[in-house]
Amino acid sequence: MGKALLTILLLVVSNSFMALAWYGQLKFKTNTLLPKWGLAGIILISWGIAFIEYCFMIPANRIGFKDLGGPFSLVQLKVIQEVISILVFVVFTLIFFKTQNFNYNHLIAFCLLIGAVYFVFR
Repeated sequence: MGKALLTILLLVVSNSFMALAWYGQLKFKTNTLLPKWGLAGIILISWGIAFIEYCFMIPANRIGFKDLGGPFSLVQLKVIQEVISILVFVVFTLIFFKTQNFNYNHLIAFCLLIGAVYFVFR
């Protein structure tokens, strides 16, 4: 597996955990134990999930960074990460928050992000 593909796969896994850490806690209210923990408990749980995210994000950046032998510049890594983050967020939202709507303006914004990727790699 090439460094580019490995970097992208690690970023997908990383962003999946981060979506869970950032937005999954919004669904914790349906559980009977977790609401009793309060905000501090939810923050600690989210930090634990975010730690797993970092275990994938840091290697992805180190493997993918051009100055460390990877195929991507720092700016390219960041733009790739943002696009993956949005994609993961959309999938996460469609699965876990079925009441949320995506509109044409969201699609336009996503297309502009794809344009950003195009220009970053030019």
